[in-house]
Amino acid sequence: AQQLVESGGGSVQAGGSLRLSCANSGFAYRSYCMAWFRQAPGKGREGVARIYTGGGVPDYADSVKGRFTISRDNAKNTLYLQMNTLKPEDSAMYYCAAGLGYCYPNFLETDFGYWGQGTQVTVSS
Repeated sequence: AQQLVESGGGSVQAGGSLRLSCANSGFAYRSYCMAWFRQAPGKGREGVARIYTGGGVPDYADSVKGRFTISRDNAKNTLYLQMNTLKPEDSAMYYCAAGLGYCYPNFLETDFGYWGQGTQVTVSS
């Protein structure tokens, strides 16, 4: 069965960095769109970054472009989100997600059928 397990969240001051990891299993034999979402209290879930396992250029939300980098280590079956120059508005629960097939034009949570449990990121000013 497919499984996603996030780690690496924590508390950091503004301007700092964190690297989130998503250990994934059960996704080896098909192509998926792998993504990071986040959800702040009282807000909807927002797509942050995504990458297609079949190749191509990663895609980022405008709010994180130039600061966040999504990457994969196939040997370790792990998805990463390197977050630099963090801001208080980046504070949220961060979720790893996977959707079967391509990354579709609109970055919607409904395109993703597999989700991790989330890891909390808190950025203080």
